[in-house]
Amino acid sequence: MPKYPKKKLAQLIIQACVQNDIEQVVISPGSRNAPLTLGFVNHPEVNTFSIVDERCAAFFALGIAQKRRKTVAILCTSGSALLNYYPAIAEAYYSRIPLLIISADRPKRLIDIGDGQTIRQEGVFGHHIFYQAGLEEPEEYQNESASMDILAENAVKIKEALKIAQAEQGPVHLNVPLDEPLYETSESLKEFKHLLVEEETGDKNSLLDEVPLSVEALEEFSNIWNNSSKKLVLVGCSDPDELLQTQISHLVKDPSVVVLTETTSNLRNPLFINNIDQLIFPLEGYEFEKFQPEILLTLGGMVVSKKVKQLLRNYKPDHHWHVDGRQALDTFLCLTHHFKISPQLFFSQFFFLTKNKESDFQNKWLELKKKRKELHAKFLDDAPYSDLKVFEKVFDSLPFGTNLQLSNSSIIRYSQLFDFDSDKSIFCNRGASGIDGSTSTALGSAIVTEEQTVFITGDISFFYDSNALWNNYIPRNFRIIVINNGGGGIFKIIPGPKASGALDYFETTHSLNASKLCEMFEFSYYSAHTTDELEAVLQDFYGPSDKPSLLEIFTFKEDNDSVLRTYFKSI
Repeated sequence: MPKYPKKKLAQLIIQACVQNDIEQVVISPGSRNAPLTLGFVNHPEVNTFSIVDERCAAFFALGIAQKRRKTVAILCTSGSALLNYYPAIAEAYYSRIPLLIISADRPKRLIDIGDGQTIRQEGVFGHHIFYQAGLEEPEEYQNESASMDILAENAVKIKEALKIAQAEQGPVHLNVPLDEPLYETSESLKEFKHLLVEEETGDKNSLLDEVPLSVEALEEFSNIWNNSSKKLVLVGCSDPDELLQTQISHLVKDPSVVVLTETTSNLRNPLFINNIDQLIFPLEGYEFEKFQPEILLTLGGMVVSKKVKQLLRNYKPDHHWHVDGRQALDTFLCLTHHFKISPQLFFSQFFFLTKNKESDFQNKWLELKKKRKELHAKFLDDAPYSDLKVFEKVFDSLPFGTNLQLSNSSIIRYSQLFDFDSDKSIFCNRGASGIDGSTSTALGSAIVTEEQTVFITGDISFFYDSNALWNNYIPRNFRIIVINNGGGGIFKIIPGPKASGALDYFETTHSLNASKLCEMFEFSYYSAHTTDELEAVLQDFYGPSDKPSLLEIFTFKEDNDSVLRTYFKSI
């Protein structure tokens, strides 16, 4: 027989999660969270994972939710355990990824009296959470009526948290005080469905439940659009979406429209500018004037390209419209209107009001794209062994249908210089954009997809999150590629640190390699130090194996920045 917690509050939370389709719960071991752990582990409709390191656990859950776009719960014990969730919570907040944080806690009477593993847990995530609430456990001495009143108040908070997590696609936090004894069990769950009944409101993320914009309101903007001969559409981080792909592809039938897509936009088309930085990075400001748009239409999340931000902030469009059902970020400091609606529904309405405009605007961009692409290929044909050459070989080698995860810092920036096939889905933690947790996120994504997951990371990011490999759920076809340039190569690329006289404090110079970690965590280990070695290893690296594999590619940090600078000059 299954063993459920005897505690009514724990039973209520478990039932609420199951009733709201929380199918994945990532648990970090502890004692104070024992009643909830027992309930989730023994429930047949819940898939549970045990991840010791709470920071890794939260990013692991984030990877699952990022891929599935459904709320994932994370559960920890009391005290400092909860604080280790914070980096992933910040990432989920800015990337709009739904997480339910459940933290076990001491009862309030035991806070601030000198007990171990007690901190002030309520409200700990401050401004980086969409909803947070402290629950209350009924006391043993209370009668049934008083106990049910307290549970009913808890049920309201729990329902609100679950509703907001999915509707806002972001993190929410429930702090759960649990008194001892913690390990008493029951063979069944009490029925609390009457407390958890929610009115049917439909799927808040479904296009069918969105309210369309009024035609009159759209006509004002369509008139501006139809009279403009220079329109720029910029797409930031976005999930793969066939409808959106079709809609954005329709836009470029208009010669006055240029579409710039970031690597993480998951949109591909020969008429799109798919590698923004390759095209615009060499442009001086005055050269951008002839490419300056009258209308800037943006959608998707965070934009990686620092250069496109600089250009559009200095050469502002007359109109900047952002399309998003939840938020509008004034990234370019010139936002004039927010269409608070999903891009898919917006375009399905807007297209009926638009018409093509004669213009050479798109052609100018595409001519420049063609020129850059030719120079890019020419440079790489003769490029010396370096990070840039390595990325060319690695990106070209990726198998069909790869679920590609990229770490931050130089990895995501280098990716902006290359084209990717439309069969790849590409993700990166670009909300808070930290290097922490990238490996854990990739692992979370890997366990909920049938496609092979390949994670490409820098050495600092990899070693920083090496506890991610302390994980019993790693698929055998999971692949990690570590670009090891001896640490902090990006600080030689960006202006400032190299001339500061304190470069040693910006870079993280080291002589580490991943071989011993692979031995400890039972990964197959491969390495490459030259182009020939790399090409040889990549031929079999992605193939079937009896355990996950890691390829460590060593480059010379002294050469990488000079090769990249020469590259930009040459194109």
